[in-house]
Amino acid sequence: MNKTIVPPIDSIDRQWYLVDAENQTLGRLASEVASVLRGKKNPSFTPHLDAGDFVVVVNADKIKVSGNKAQQKLYRRHSGRPGGMKVETFQALQDRLPERIVEKAVKGMLPHNALGRKLFRKLKVYRGSTHPHSAQQPKTLKFDPAS
Repeated sequence: MNKTIVPPIDSIDRQWYLVDAENQTLGRLASEVASVLRGKKNPSFTPHLDAGDFVVVVNADKIKVSGNKAQQKLYRRHSGRPGGMKVETFQALQDRLPERIVEKAVKGMLPHNALGRKLFRKLKVYRGSTHPHSAQQPKTLKFDPAS
């Protein structure tokens, strides 16, 4: 009979990665970041455990989308009150809060449960090129944007 091997959580060595979002396509960047947050490339990946790494995304204000999405893509939020829905285009949200665009794209690619919420806390997104996580010595995460 085969046994499932579950790695101990405290033995996982978590790395910090730095991703520069300048001139990157939103969806391709978000899928790579979500994969690193989940730890899918780690040999100790287990679907129901947090085996992922920390990711710092900089230059969120310089991310791009293809086609007419800058004018047509809509972001909705609701206050919970009657008539409380607010609708904003990609361009308007990028001018106001560019971090939220990356956060929302990555969060949608994580599991929609308690594990996903735990993984999402390891994502740090910043508007410009500076970030307060230099003490963690993040490694630059390179990926091919065309694939």
